[in-house]
Amino acid sequence: MKIAAFVPFDEESICYGLIDGEDIREINDPFTGEEIKESGKVYKRADVILVNPTFPVKALCIGLNYRDHAEEFGLPVPESPVVFMKSENAVIGPEDYIIKPAMCRDLDYEAELAVVIKKECKNISEDEASDYILGYCCANDVTARDLQPKNGQWTIAKGFDTFLPLGPFISDEVDPSSLDIECRLNGRTVQKSNTRNLIFPVPYLVSYLSKCMTLRAGDVILTGTPSGTNHMNNGDVVEVEIEGLGVLRNTVEDEA
Repeated sequence: MKIAAFVPFDEESICYGLIDGEDIREINDPFTGEEIKESGKVYKRADVILVNPTFPVKALCIGLNYRDHAEEFGLPVPESPVVFMKSENAVIGPEDYIIKPAMCRDLDYEAELAVVIKKECKNISEDEASDYILGYCCANDVTARDLQPKNGQWTIAKGFDTFLPLGPFISDEVDPSSLDIECRLNGRTVQKSNTRNLIFPVPYLVSYLSKCMTLRAGDVILTGTPSGTNHMNNGDVVEVEIEGLGVLRNTVEDEA
């Protein structure tokens, strides 16, 4: 299933639905723990605005999880996951604007596969991980590169408002161990890889992080970015496309 969050043009509240071609079939909130059921109401995709498909309390992000990305920054391949967090204020949806802060000189894109947690979990095994995953979506780990130290704490560089685009939908119809991932800047391909090149795979990451802290329904885990990260500027259009997960498109705008 492909789950989207959306706002109908003639309403104000956020709804959830299953994408079916050009239709969206409304469902109950998929993060309550209840069985997903359809309401019977159907919307046309042209009559709604898609928003970020999850509203996480926290986003747990993995740095340097592609060998080539570590090498391009001259850093050693990590022996255990490099973890940092983004707050809920960073989250935006498809077609929303990424705001380049006035204090940032070099704003970078980072195409990533995001894992969306379905229900609360703590201390689970790798074999149990799939039971707690609702699905996967595209993510962009936007980074103020000039504010990021090579070693140490990355919260400022990664944590500005609008620095976590997610979408356009969540799908459980893909195999996260082998997905083509691509980033385009103004239509030009700037990152291209496959998730089979991840150093730490999805089940390991979900299990590892659940042993560090409780994962809540709606939380996301960003699995890292491949090589090729570079700068974005005012007016640039950045697209993250992952096999089976659609295209996440955003435009950069300078802070007023």
